[in-house]
Amino acid sequence: MLDKKVVELLNQQVNKELYSAYLYLDFSNYYYDEGLEGFGNWYKIQAQEERDHAMLFVQYLQNNGEKVVLEAIDKPAVKIVGPKEVLDEGLKHEQYVTSLIHAIYDAAYTVKDFRTMQFLDWFVKEQGEEETNAEGLIKKFELFGGDPKSLYMLDNELGARVYSAPSLTL
Repeated sequence: MLDKKVVELLNQQVNKELYSAYLYLDFSNYYYDEGLEGFGNWYKIQAQEERDHAMLFVQYLQNNGEKVVLEAIDKPAVKIVGPKEVLDEGLKHEQYVTSLIHAIYDAAYTVKDFRTMQFLDWFVKEQGEEETNAEGLIKKFELFGGDPKSLYMLDNELGARVYSAPSLTL
């Protein structure tokens, strides 16, 4: 049986991951509306990944005999003012999610819940990759985003991204 506080944080994370999917779907819709279909594709895949992350937390709770508590998912509150700002908000959001994962890890560590810590190890690594990807997008946009031809090429590069389900074994 898992610690009550750890279960509470894991359940909250389900909601946060689903919110992340909503947020990234909102970003995707913005880019599609702007005619940047590659950027739209990139964030649509991000939304799929976040949904899958939520499902991994659900499965972990279920595998440990814990009740999954679903809460309402907030409407994304980010006011989108331009393509670069979306990327900046994406990085800020990934940094926020990293802090949430670290908080759960800390709670599990406090009660010596090694099983949950092991489960979270994948998410710690994943968040490192997510922040690196977000930073890379910002750098590329800053280098090429002001030039229409380069932006077109970057958009095509992002349009080539394909979805790959997470490979975490529970």
